[in-house]
Amino acid sequence: MARVGLTAERVTAMGAELADEVGLDQVTMSQVARRLGVKDASLYTHVRNLADLRGRIALLAADEKTLRIAEATAGRSGKDALVGFADTWREYAHQHPGRYMATQIPIEIDPELVAQAPGPRRAVELTYGVLRGYGLAEPDLTDAVRLLRSTLHGFIALEAAGGFAHERSPQQSWVRAIDALHALLEHWPSSREGDTT
Repeated sequence: MARVGLTAERVTAMGAELADEVGLDQVTMSQVARRLGVKDASLYTHVRNLADLRGRIALLAADEKTLRIAEATAGRSGKDALVGFADTWREYAHQHPGRYMATQIPIEIDPELVAQAPGPRRAVELTYGVLRGYGLAEPDLTDAVRLLRSTLHGFIALEAAGGFAHERSPQQSWVRAIDALHALLEHWPSSREGDTT
């Protein structure tokens, strides 16, 4: 019998907390059970397995991160929106490294839960919304979204791994990188539909 008060939400929240402390890849069902003061078997009433737990952590993190980004970009456009978007993305990754990593992996969870979760869908809408402010249309819009996500995640991943050994601070480079992205987005090279070169 599951412990009274134990829910999928509590299990997920504890998994997310552990992920931030030890890294998403290091989280185990046994660790989560110990933190909650229950036997391992009690968790399986609420989450199917470790992949399911990671998927739930990803949905939780997507909701949290997206809410912050929505607040940071509300009423803004152009560079102002881009800076709010990027800075909030990076701040979330610094504050919640395990949860952030969960948002960067495929979600292996019940598709119905994913469909009901607003975070992933809203994240896509916000990202496209910020870049539509630069007057981009398809297929350039999707290319710009991929560039933005790759730039932000690449910088954050390198920073987290200690990959910036130069004496210049990562913050200074971050500001310049966002300046460069803004300049590129304002002067995005137009593509021809169907051009694969």
